[in-house]
Amino acid sequence: MKIQNIMTRPVGFCQSDTNLAAVATMMCDKDCGIIPLVDSKQKLVSVITDRDICLAVASKHKKAEDMTAGEVKSGPVFTCKPDDDVKKALGIMREKKVRRLPVVDPKGKLVGIVSLNDFALVAEEKRSNAPTAAEILNTLKSICEHRSVAIAA
Repeated sequence: MKIQNIMTRPVGFCQSDTNLAAVATMMCDKDCGIIPLVDSKQKLVSVITDRDICLAVASKHKKAEDMTAGEVKSGPVFTCKPDDDVKKALGIMREKKVRRLPVVDPKGKLVGIVSLNDFALVAEEKRSNAPTAAEILNTLKSICEHRSVAIAA
C-alpha cells in the first residue's frame, strides 16, 4: 500500500510571514495539529505544530498575532513521497519520533500529509498491505518515549 492511498489532501498550509493567530485558527478549522510552511511555489520549507505555538506564546510573552510562523517553526522536517510504501513512512515516524509526515512530490512540492490517525484507520479496515495494529502501536510507543534532556549544571 502506498502513502498516496491514505494521505490527507488537500492540506492547509501557510507561509513564514503568517501570524501565529492565523495559523492556530487554521489548525482549528482543519482539525489538525500541524500546518506545513511553504514558499511561493508551494515547496515545503518547514512545519509548525500546535506545540510550537503554545511554547512560543508562553516563553516569549508575546501575543500570537505578534509572532510569525517563520519565527517559531519546527525543524528539521521529515517527509515522505506519495509512492512510498506505508511501512517505510511508518519507519520514518518511528525513527524520527514524529506523529505526522508532510508528503512531497519529487520536486519538494507539498501534496499532502499523513498521520498516525491515517495508519490506524487503514489498519482497522484491514486493507491489504496495511500496517498491522502491532506495527502502529510500536511506532506510537517509540514516538512517546521520553527524549533525554540535557540539564545545565
